[in-house]
Amino acid sequence: MVTVLNTKDLAPRHPEKAHRPEKPIPKKPSWIRVRAGGSPVYEETRKIVRENNLVTVCEEAGCPNIGECWSKKHATMMIMGDTCTRACAFCNVRTGIPVALDALEPENVARAVAKLGLNHVVITSVDRDDLDDGGAQHFVETIEAIRKAAPNTTIEILTPDFLRKEGALEKVVLAKPDVFNHNLETVPSHYLTVRPGARYFHSIRLLQQVKEIDPTLFTKSGIMLGLGEERNEVLQVMDDLRSADVDFITIGQYLQPSSRHHEIARFVTPDEFKSFETIAWSKGFSMVSSSPLTRSSHHAGEDFAKLQATRAAQPG
Repeated sequence: MVTVLNTKDLAPRHPEKAHRPEKPIPKKPSWIRVRAGGSPVYEETRKIVRENNLVTVCEEAGCPNIGECWSKKHATMMIMGDTCTRACAFCNVRTGIPVALDALEPENVARAVAKLGLNHVVITSVDRDDLDDGGAQHFVETIEAIRKAAPNTTIEILTPDFLRKEGALEKVVLAKPDVFNHNLETVPSHYLTVRPGARYFHSIRLLQQVKEIDPTLFTKSGIMLGLGEERNEVLQVMDDLRSADVDFITIGQYLQPSSRHHEIARFVTPDEFKSFETIAWSKGFSMVSSSPLTRSSHHAGEDFAKLQATRAAQPG
């Protein structure tokens, strides 16, 4: 059996990512500070991940919050392998030809969730354009396995766009995760350079369809700042998300993983993030997280609890 942790030497780098011109990485400003890993709880989390042959986006995407999250036994599971079929310019996940799905992965994920004692878990994945349903059934099986192994754990999924995969979205929504997250990542004018395999309005429509299929699901999306976007473009993204009835927006600073990735146009100040947070609340989002170190799954459990409380307090 081939496990998802032993594929780094099997999948070649995507030519578009491997041969991008090098762009120097600017020094991080003082307000971007992260906690290093190494605590006993961090090591315990790492051990559980390894013992269950799991991939985490915390490691694969080089998340700056891994020290904090793993020290709280919070880990974002990345299913369907560690190799993506797309070559987004911002992403640190390797690109190439993925291996076959691991049929044992849903059970392994569920077992790890139960061992970690998670109240809330985030499940994401690489893009799998090679699969007929984009991996939708694998999401379903993972959700079902977690429901069985850890029935009190709430489940948040962060999905790919299932572009040109008819029926895939419906399959995943009907599995009834508690939160459906799909990130826009950037403003539409930057899609060709930042997210070339995706389509902005397809992603907006995907989020809208989630609510049409199941109005009770919380929906969520996020963008990164510092890729060269204009302020008015960010405000338009907020309006587009609200038009799709999205409940929760996350806004964070893009951090360049390597000299081969998209350059950082600038570091957005904490005051600017606070301004965007204020505006997002005014536009009617039920939950907003906006700061330099905001990431989709950072404090996801706490934020979901707040969303639940907000909905419970609404009349009717």
